[in-house]
Amino acid sequence: MPVEFGVFVPQGWRMDLVEIEDPVEQYEAMTSVARAAEESGAFDSIWLYDHFHTVPEPTKNTVFECWMSTAGLARDTRRVKIGQMVTCNGYRNPALLAKMASTADVMSGGRLLFGLGAGWYEHEWRAYGYGFPEVPERMRAFREACEIIHRLWTEDDVVFDGEFYHIDRPINEPKSAQKPHPPFWIGGGGERVTLRLVARWGDACNVGGGDPEAIRHKLDVLRGHCEREGRDFEEITRSTSVNVHLLEEGEDPERATGKARMGRSYEEYAKEFVVGTPDEVASRLERCVEAGADYIIVYLPRLAYDHSMLHRFAEEVVPRLR
Repeated sequence: MPVEFGVFVPQGWRMDLVEIEDPVEQYEAMTSVARAAEESGAFDSIWLYDHFHTVPEPTKNTVFECWMSTAGLARDTRRVKIGQMVTCNGYRNPALLAKMASTADVMSGGRLLFGLGAGWYEHEWRAYGYGFPEVPERMRAFREACEIIHRLWTEDDVVFDGEFYHIDRPINEPKSAQKPHPPFWIGGGGERVTLRLVARWGDACNVGGGDPEAIRHKLDVLRGHCEREGRDFEEITRSTSVNVHLLEEGEDPERATGKARMGRSYEEYAKEFVVGTPDEVASRLERCVEAGADYIIVYLPRLAYDHSMLHRFAEEVVPRLR
């Protein structure tokens, strides 16, 4: 199976719109990257984060809401798929979220990739009034949400009476443009709950954070869950997300990453990003593919201000893995 690629658009969460003052221009910068990715022909998908506050620290800077942006980009683009890595289950009722996803899939003409996770960013949970349940409680709610969403896409007259959610025959029409439903991407590498949910409900997973050994291990765990669930492991898309900073040949890494680091040391930045020439980056991604990944989603810095790194990745890295 050929390797597919996705790319995150600058949404503000990673402080990647701060050099643009006008919020309208900020949104247009995000759209411009989405269109450039689509026009390159190298990317199967564009991706958004589901967060409200910036990282590494919450600041009063723009972060565009994930699902409103998904809907907007569905109309701003024509061919590229649109995903969320990943929707935080705690922020929206799952029955409503199933309805939102169905609508976005129709708006896009059947290009939605639906990503869901249990959520983790405590600051924004509390700031928006969601509390912050302990991990076991969040995971039990996540388990219920996966079932509700899948059933609302595939069944009529769904009744569910769980610990966290209770629904009584909600009408979800139209269910989606894609049949039987939008691809269900379940994010996270939790071995006892999350990967088991992938085996039961998911069409795709996202594991390993670009670490080949972690990818191999998590996919071995997923394979075991698939065997127990009677699921074909090979029909599940196996993705990983990688932060990449491309260098020119002979370029000094510390100097080249200066603006992107935004005050962080190079050592800190290099722990988060794969920094290297196209050949070096491609070699790292080839190891991810050898470990079992067949879909690679990249974050590239400073795309709101300069598309050159996106074009270089499309022209100099992607062909190495196809």
